[in-house]
Amino acid sequence: MNKLKDALKLFAIFFKIGLFTFGGGYAMISVITHEIVEKRKYISNAEFSDLVAIAESTPGPIAINSATYIGYRKAGVLGAIFFKYWRVLAVAYYYLLNFLILYGYTKIYARAKGV
Repeated sequence: MNKLKDALKLFAIFFKIGLFTFGGGYAMISVITHEIVEKRKYISNAEFSDLVAIAESTPGPIAINSATYIGYRKAGVLGAIFFKYWRVLAVAYYYLLNFLILYGYTKIYARAKGV
């Protein structure tokens, strides 16, 4: 149960990072450092530096590779699985939110124009 709680907490952290960080994985590095290393102290700064070097050299986006490793370190295999797919959910939420806003604007515009 404790690992599930840790996984859900980390999921919320990375979901927030994914929603509010634009510019790709490299733009997320400073936010991940602040949240994971400085604020919560889940891993050390030296370990995070090694993590970034490894995440850059392995296939896939750096943010997802970083999140998968941190999830594994904190919550085991369950954490790694959660964080392999956290970004997908954040992006889906972001596009759904944009779609709903644009849809609402379209309805308001159509009503104002009498269409």
